[in-house]
Amino acid sequence: MELIETGIEGCVLIEPKVFGDERGFFLESWNARAFAEAGLDLTFVQDNHSRSARGVLRGMHYQKPGPQGKLVRVVAGAVYDAVVDLRRSSPSFGKSAGFELSAANKRMLWVPEGLAHGFLTLEDGTDFLYKCTAPYDPANEHSLLWNDPELGLDWPLGGMEPRLSQKDAAGVPLAQAELFA
Repeated sequence: MELIETGIEGCVLIEPKVFGDERGFFLESWNARAFAEAGLDLTFVQDNHSRSARGVLRGMHYQKPGPQGKLVRVVAGAVYDAVVDLRRSSPSFGKSAGFELSAANKRMLWVPEGLAHGFLTLEDGTDFLYKCTAPYDPANEHSLLWNDPELGLDWPLGGMEPRLSQKDAAGVPLAQAELFA
């Protein structure tokens, strides 16, 4: 596996080794020993799976208290995956980044605790998987306003309006967000 720096402290793109032939392919999506040897010594407590139609935007979510680290990947379709660093002590505090994750490129993204995270589905029937380091706690979930200009995210909307939940449409701008130390 190859780790690719993203410009956000601790957040890395992961390109797994893919073994393919005319029958299909095989890859390890999680191996605790291999990830620890690569510097990602992680313990997961919850796996999630969402399916979305094209144009669904989920995020920008984070939990405080009880932040979640997430290892995310796409097994069908494609997403524009986005993160924002909310850790005041981080050298990349306030910075954002976005990446395409897809079934075709098989990339994964490690989203450490203290980052807001979201994604826009680029294809119908997109299946998004994420392993979490802490359980989901709806009482402590927060949403940044996905289109706050301070985030600097360039969502590839192509002129369409994203489909949002009520909570995501009511997200707060970065200037009003609860931040991490």
